[in-house]
Amino acid sequence: MHNLTKATLTFHGIGRRYIALKHLSAAKIISRGFVCTEHGEDSGRNEVYDVVISGGGMVGSAMACSLGMDRNLEGKKILLLEAGNKKVMDKVPDTYSTRVSSISPGSATLLNGIGAWEHITNMRCKPYQKMQVWDACSDALITFDKENLQDEMAYIVENDIIVAALTKRLDSLSDNVKIQYRSKVVRYTWPMSYQVADSIPWVQVTLASGETLQTKLLIGADGPNSMVRQESGIPAVKWNYDQSAVVAVLHLSEPTENNVAWQRFLPTGPIAMLPLSDTESSLVWSTSHRHAEELLQLDEESFVDAINSAFWSNENQSELIETAGSLFRSTLSVLMPSAGSARQLPPSVAGIGPKSRVMFPLGMGHASEYIRHRVALIGDAAHRVHPLAGQGANLGFGDVAFLTQVLSQAAFNGKDLGAMQHLLEYETERQRHNLPMMAAIDLMKRLYSTNAAPAVLLRTFGLQATNMLPSLKEQIMAFASK
Repeated sequence: MHNLTKATLTFHGIGRRYIALKHLSAAKIISRGFVCTEHGEDSGRNEVYDVVISGGGMVGSAMACSLGMDRNLEGKKILLLEAGNKKVMDKVPDTYSTRVSSISPGSATLLNGIGAWEHITNMRCKPYQKMQVWDACSDALITFDKENLQDEMAYIVENDIIVAALTKRLDSLSDNVKIQYRSKVVRYTWPMSYQVADSIPWVQVTLASGETLQTKLLIGADGPNSMVRQESGIPAVKWNYDQSAVVAVLHLSEPTENNVAWQRFLPTGPIAMLPLSDTESSLVWSTSHRHAEELLQLDEESFVDAINSAFWSNENQSELIETAGSLFRSTLSVLMPSAGSARQLPPSVAGIGPKSRVMFPLGMGHASEYIRHRVALIGDAAHRVHPLAGQGANLGFGDVAFLTQVLSQAAFNGKDLGAMQHLLEYETERQRHNLPMMAAIDLMKRLYSTNAAPAVLLRTFGLQATNMLPSLKEQIMAFASK
């Protein structure tokens, strides 16, 4: 599975996106429905919702907020099901969490629009104005920044704070959105995509408590191991990277403005230092499973030394690569003397937060379909990416924004929210955005996972050339900021 290429990913995930919606025949729409159903109990005893969202993490909670605030969906019955407890944060914790997300301006706009961003900024988040990425096997680097460092590139926010802010916002939308915590789903019963006598007209959801309910549209926001995706029969292309990410909270050697996100590509995987405050940063170190386990076993002093060495050491560089890179950079400087950017040095690390070191496996996955009859997938249920580009949460929030737009328009036009015609529009648009991003992330991961000279030379020249082209870097930032 590791040999799957961008073409394979495209074949599995985007084959239908070029079909014009207006030319879809009824037969094609039916073919995306469910081929069988179970006869449930008397549906008259089950409460019927317009939308049920399965999964109350960041993306699922944002989906509930977004639908609950949409004027065209006013009066619709919306339910959010979350298997865990309610995430309440009466005060900001004294220590930072190890699980953070890089929130793009586009995602911040969504969160602001649904009233959660104010809660986030009142708790804590750290904007950064610049990002520096460089190669451990050469002196090639690229920097991304906003003009004159006046605008934020993105924001580092703890996942717990995002969920707490969305939960607080949902509390104020109780008239529009119902929430059931500690509600584990044990079975979904699917409707036919066409009318059959005695068939269930909606998706039926059975909870562990024995309660059953029905919904005209089920939105799966239940993560990479999505039960909604699996039970609906939507195939997924997925593979593991044979890597784990080690995360920790870092204490810097001295206070600094700390407005730069740092990432260095090592032969074993990328290491990133993301700003949390003037004195603390978040570590995300992607490496082999064995090395990750070794890092967890190190004492604090040795672990800190390993981090500083990973950011500062030049042991992986060779004279051949150094000479070739220097000549290429000199040539570019002659052709474009005013382009490029100066190298900055990352801050040194002095310590780590207590009990903050954890690891988790990395992989990639993509649902070949985002929708079925009365079902839509969002977030990690539809796509999972490597954390090297910090785009996981942003892809999910992008799903939320566009699916809300599609459902709002359907409600305005008096259409059935679970009908395929407009759900196909959501799938087409989001695959058009997500697949190129996922393919680029996967390519970067593979290109930087070797220290073979030809590959190092290729990425050295590519990185240096891109760094000398401001317009290209602006396009990259604009695409990632959506």
